[in-house]
Amino acid sequence: MALGEAETTTRQRRQLAEAAISHATRGEWESAVETNRELLELGPDVDAGNRLGKALAELGRHDEALEAYERALEGDATNRIAQRNVERLRVLRAAETPAKNGKPRSGKAPATVFIEEMGKTGRARLINLAASGVVAPLSPGDAVELRVEKTELVARVNDATIGAVEPRIAARLLKLIAAGNRYEAAITTIHGAGAELTIIIREVFTHPVNFGKVSFPTLGQAGAGVRPYMKSTALRYDDDDEVEDADEDSEEVEELDTSLPEYSGEPEDEEELVEEP
Repeated sequence: MALGEAETTTRQRRQLAEAAISHATRGEWESAVETNRELLELGPDVDAGNRLGKALAELGRHDEALEAYERALEGDATNRIAQRNVERLRVLRAAETPAKNGKPRSGKAPATVFIEEMGKTGRARLINLAASGVVAPLSPGDAVELRVEKTELVARVNDATIGAVEPRIAARLLKLIAAGNRYEAAITTIHGAGAELTIIIREVFTHPVNFGKVSFPTLGQAGAGVRPYMKSTALRYDDDDEVEDADEDSEEVEELDTSLPEYSGEPEDEEELVEEP
């Protein structure tokens, strides 16, 4: 290949990668599938393979997603994103037959759930998680129903209990719910193949008798005002080891920070380095 052709191919690959990332951040999964496939036609690309698997999984095309991740794993046997998702999708495929006969794929929560507001939103870990066949079909962004059951605040998706809110948070919310408050919730992160699951909870109605009572007092100590949850922590399906990899390899689509226009690169203006207090 001539030097000019190599430069053209490199530029084309970069443009397609940027377009694929942009489609993913906006949830344009059909376009993300097409763009990543175009990129893979130019040659092997581990990140494009991971992105293709993610986009297909979001569209519910789990068999194709599994194939995409398996091909990505063939190209790089150390690809932890592919390893994790191959495991998850195999469990999901085994659980899909009864799911197709009964429950639909879980719905996505409204974007407002992910806007952190001082005292009104907080994150909670779920305990007593359901079996892997129940948790495997879930993904970040799925809406969660919170229900009081005796002394527990349980989390449900599609009428199936997936776990219970950790006691230190549930104890306060149970009292506020009993007095009339209402809350919405959604999945934010799933570690491993469902070994740990975290949700975000947002107060959507404050009963007059609870006026002045803060649902999540610790959030108020950390900062003030309103900020988007996704700016500081992108929705992701990851494991503990991968958190460290996010800083080293920003091309991994599942570690995508949706507040950034692109994965890497230095800011064009020094003023961009200055954060407003």
